[in-house]
Amino acid sequence: MNVRRHLIPTAAVTALGLAALTACSTDGSAAAGNTDKFDVVTSFYPMQYLAEQIGGAHANVSTLTEPGQEPHDLELSARQTAQLGEADAVLYLKSLQPAVDEAVAQSEVRTKIDAASLTGLEDHGDIEHSHEGEDAHAEEPPADDSGAADPALDPHVWLDPVKYAQIADGVGAAFEKADPDHAADYRKNTAALVDKLGDLHTRFTEGLRNTDTKVFFTNHAAFGYLAERYGLTQEAINGLDPESEPSPARIKELQEEAKADGVTTVFYETLVSDKTAKTLAADAGLRTDVLDPLEGITDKSRGDDYIQVMDANLAALQKALGSA
Repeated sequence: MNVRRHLIPTAAVTALGLAALTACSTDGSAAAGNTDKFDVVTSFYPMQYLAEQIGGAHANVSTLTEPGQEPHDLELSARQTAQLGEADAVLYLKSLQPAVDEAVAQSEVRTKIDAASLTGLEDHGDIEHSHEGEDAHAEEPPADDSGAADPALDPHVWLDPVKYAQIADGVGAAFEKADPDHAADYRKNTAALVDKLGDLHTRFTEGLRNTDTKVFFTNHAAFGYLAERYGLTQEAINGLDPESEPSPARIKELQEEAKADGVTTVFYETLVSDKTAKTLAADAGLRTDVLDPLEGITDKSRGDDYIQVMDANLAALQKALGSA
């Protein structure tokens, strides 16, 4: 059900306890739990999109990461932590947001869905993410028997439509088990989403098959899975942490590689500073453009949802790589 946004006195908060929650959903106004629907709390946009597409009319979906907020740095408020306890299910991606991992571990929510467990995570290295022609896709186990995620593993699986479809299948199955009254609809919605992701994969495969170069530069090492899937090489200015600063040696290395590999474009993103990317581009005589890691949808996004923004990413890569 919808609730109004207003300030609640401290005494009232104490009295209401966990029931006094609000959270962001698609329209930013739906309560996280205690509705007559299947209440799903998601960690950030790629998980939110899955929950909305699969849950359809039966799910009330909210997200812990506000639109425009950098998800890696998310710190949860007491209200958001309590929000998890009100939900029927939580959908998150372990290792991307440590604060969420901790809150989920401590939460008593019955259905906890870790997207990272639904496909294989890989170690792409901190800077050089992937190399043309690699056929790795090696699925790495968790770091230890406790189930803790290995911090060296790259969490950005949603940028590979094939892996994202694998996650969608797992989420659909989890929804069916948690809310069996609507299992048939969840199954149908999952199949429709997987079909859309399959079509997206086909567009990427065909659109990037013949290019002048296979190397692209990006501000944030988020595109390792995408690069590996489509035979490209990602060279990142920064590592998996989008706020890290590259060394002068790394900048010089990239300038030399741009000349050797015919790189035309330095990609940056909307949720972190573009200063370093634009400086490198200016020094090396390259263009700049946006390659969106889809960690959130804002008014600066080149599309209204995952599919639209991924299609915009494809168009940007085709232009940068010289697609035939």
